Amino acid sequence: MDLINLIRTIILGAIQGLTEWLPISSTGHLKITEHFLNLKVPILVDVILHIGTLIVVFFFFRTDIKNILSALVRLDFKTENGKLIPLIIVGTIPTALIGLAYGNLIENTFQSILPIAIAFIFCGAVLYSAKAAKEKTDNIGYLVALIIGVAQGIAIIPGISRSGTTIAVALLLGIKREKAFKFSFLLSIPAIIGALGLTLHTQFNELTTLDLGWTEILVGMVVAMLVGYFALKLLWKILANKKFHFFALYCWLLGAVLIVLGLRGF
Repeated sequence: MDLINLIRTIILGAIQGLTEWLPISSTGHLKITEHFLNLKVPILVDVILHIGTLIVVFFFFRTDIKNILSALVRLDFKTENGKLIPLIIVGTIPTALIGLAYGNLIENTFQSILPIAIAFIFCGAVLYSAKAAKEKTDNIGYLVALIIGVAQGIAIIPGISRSGTTIAVALLLGIKREKAFKFSFLLSIPAIIGALGLTLHTQFNELTTLDLGWTEILVGMVVAMLVGYFALKLLWKILANKKFHFFALYCWLLGAVLIVLGLRGF
């Protein structure tokens, strides 16, 4: 086990855990960290870190997930939990299509600082727009689920937050904050699992060429879990207090700093 690599994965795991659920783009922050620490971390490592934060979602929403799975086994699509099943499927379809169609293009395009900086500024605009949302209903229809799924698909762009975009869009569509929060994270489960499966399929041969050992990667995943749990609790507290749009200021500031650094050749 290499101490330097261990420290690096701990840093990456902490950043992943903090930024995955706070609406400030984990992928964008990981790309920036890798850039300034001169790391060449394969996308597979990013996905493995996502497993840690995915486990947090399973734990945080364990009751909802249990009830949804129970409804699925009974083929019950009429109860509140059962109705979420087709909605999650509908929301997952555009996410999957966008990822499959544009994933490689986005991965190749967003390798430098400037495009990521612009994405952060765009993310800030989306987050701030949620300030004007008028919450009216707990009812998520198929069209709303589809639009939220498109928002989740767009968030594969580094610098655009998945949780931030999906929650903001849900709020703007009139969904109450608790339902928007829950649906956003339930919708993230198939997206992250799908990304993991696709990456393992396409990059399985790279497992033997990783500079990082499995010990370092697993430590990073555990750190992502622990930090991610507290980040998720913090996000709900901020959302409940109607201060969600404050994250826009951070995204705008970070985007501006990155533009300056990018133009100066960093």
